[in-house]
Amino acid sequence: MESRAEATPRARVPVPGHDRRFYSQQKAFGRFGIRIFEPVTMTQPHWHGHIEANFAVDFEMTYDFDGGIVRLPANRLVIFWAGVPHQLTQVTPTGPGPNKLCNIYLPLDAFMVMPYIMALQVALIGRGMVALPESLCSQDQVRRWYADYRSGDFERTEVVKMELNALFRRAALEPFDFLRLPQHEMGADRALSSAHIRHVVAMVRHILEHLEQPLRNRDIAAVTGLHETYAQSIFTRVMQVPMTQFVTRMRLMRARALLVESTMAISSVAEAAGFNSMSQFYAQFKAGYGTSPAMMRKNYLDFPG
Repeated sequence: MESRAEATPRARVPVPGHDRRFYSQQKAFGRFGIRIFEPVTMTQPHWHGHIEANFAVDFEMTYDFDGGIVRLPANRLVIFWAGVPHQLTQVTPTGPGPNKLCNIYLPLDAFMVMPYIMALQVALIGRGMVALPESLCSQDQVRRWYADYRSGDFERTEVVKMELNALFRRAALEPFDFLRLPQHEMGADRALSSAHIRHVVAMVRHILEHLEQPLRNRDIAAVTGLHETYAQSIFTRVMQVPMTQFVTRMRLMRARALLVESTMAISSVAEAAGFNSMSQFYAQFKAGYGTSPAMMRKNYLDFPG
């Protein structure tokens, strides 16, 4: 998500312990993770490469979300696209405490390829914020997910992702409870409609499913049936970044995941992420992450978790 403020460095928000491994305020990062912690208000907005879910145990939260004030209820799973600038500004207890916040970070690429949740994908990519019914997700459920994630067992983590997909599908059976309406429903951009957002979702899916291949703007636009220039315009308005730059970010996210979660050679990582040459890969990786691929892998492996 681009903004004028992006040109100036932002102070880093402290990230506790092992959570640094999957969470970063660099937008190109994106890895699945769950953490439970005592919430702390933020000094400024941030954004990152995930669909984020918040579950506040016995307290309410106030967010500055994309420049507007949104209040998140206690004991409900609230989901939004974290590529939208957001800032936790107030914590309001509703019970005896202690306040515990569960954050679930689902990489954008993983969310966008989940089946049968197009309505939710359109809502979140359109900058909406959705609170799921309390009956669909409890404090016990999120703690089970956290325990499965922290077990380090691959199969348990995969089950958590499947259960999240099933939860999203069930939630989509009824009208969404929006804490913040998507742009196309609140009239923030009258030139956009839900049909436009669906076209963007289709383009994002195509990008994510073909990252390892050459991706030309006209080929991406072709999945919509719209004129190339018009499709690119819609994409940029919705995603707040040009299509070519978005493709690069997604390739960086994939490369980063392969570096820290596999033993693939760096040259193979570059190829799998769709970079045309090693020089291009190294230059864009350093620009996106501020370090080299080899140092990224070394720092991850050396980090005490």
